[in-house]
Amino acid sequence: MTTGTIKKVVSDRGFGFISAEDEKEYFFHRGGLDSSLDFDRLVGGERVTFEIESSPKGPRANHVRSA
Repeated sequence: MTTGTIKKVVSDRGFGFISAEDEKEYFFHRGGLDSSLDFDRLVGGERVTFEIESSPKGPRANHVRSA
């Protein structure tokens, strides 16, 4: 698992970005959130853990949950 912080949430489009401890930024989609997180209540600065998976557009965060 990788740890990071919610950097930006684009609520009307259903995605956002996480700034990870490895200093990389990862895209996430609302469908990649663990059931413990409510996409509509996510805010910047919230600590999360996640798995990195490959996608056609590059690495993205999946199984995102509260840290």
